Amino acid sequence: MSLLNEVVEVRKMEIISKLLEHHQFYKKEDALLDLTLSELEYEYYKVQSNVHPHTGFSSIRLRKFS
Repeated sequence: MSLLNEVVEVRKMEIISKLLEHHQFYKKEDALLDLTLSELEYEYYKVQSNVHPHTGFSSIRLRKFS
C-alpha cells in the first residue's frame, strides 16, 4: 500500500471515530467505511455545524478587509 493510501485510511478512521463519538450519525459503521474521505469529511462538517455553538447565521464572522 502506498503512503498516500495509508494516510487516507488513517484520516478516514479518525473521522469515523469522531462521528461515532458524537452519536449524531445514525448510519451503521459498515456504511461509514464505504464512504470516501470527501464524503466522510462532509458528514463530519454537517455534524460539527449542528453541534458547535459558534456556527450558523448568528455566529461571529471575521471579515477580511482589503
